[in-house]
Amino acid sequence: MSMTSVVVLGLSIATVLLLLGAFLATMRQDRKGRTTAPPVEVAPVETPLPAPVSVSGYAGSDYADPRTIKVGDRIEVHGSPARVLGAMYISWQGHQWTEYRLRDSARRTQWLSVEVRSGGAQGGPSHLEVLVWTEVPTEGMIPAKSMLIMEGVEFHPIERGTAAFRSEGNTGNPERGLLDFADYRASDGRLLSFERIQGNRWTASYARPLPPGSITIVSRATG
Repeated sequence: MSMTSVVVLGLSIATVLLLLGAFLATMRQDRKGRTTAPPVEVAPVETPLPAPVSVSGYAGSDYADPRTIKVGDRIEVHGSPARVLGAMYISWQGHQWTEYRLRDSARRTQWLSVEVRSGGAQGGPSHLEVLVWTEVPTEGMIPAKSMLIMEGVEFHPIERGTAAFRSEGNTGNPERGLLDFADYRASDGRLLSFERIQGNRWTASYARPLPPGSITIVSRATG
């Protein structure tokens, strides 16, 4: 065998050994990639939130919300049945409230007002104020800008102005218009309100805030 043949044979054997080594290394890496799974990210276990609890004394949770009253509904006020004949939706300086005209079982009419009152300058929580108004004779009186005396009781002014209103149902008032009002409060918490529609004569009514749950919606109007 010549020297050239020996060199060629040696190079061939070395090439085969290199190829065999590369093949075995590739097989080991492929086997490792197939048997080793990528790390799995496990989400942390979260503590479930407690079930919601209704807050005592809040309209819509513990008792009927009088803001949902509609014309034609049958309701009870302190257990006395009444029907909602009409409603006046009133707006004044960005503030809204509703006055409902009621007829009781004796066919007498009264007004029920529903209003969300803010916490005032002290920044307290807002609250829902529900009032049933009883008309009192004014005997030609007009609302004063200072303290006035009605039936021996001193009333001090709290609010007055001219509001816009829209009527629905039987209110005895125009469909739309302006309403002048002047509200007063006595030291015992009693309220006195003067109102006049479209510049007509003044009427006056007494009221005290009703406790929560005083209004029950017995049945809804149909249609």
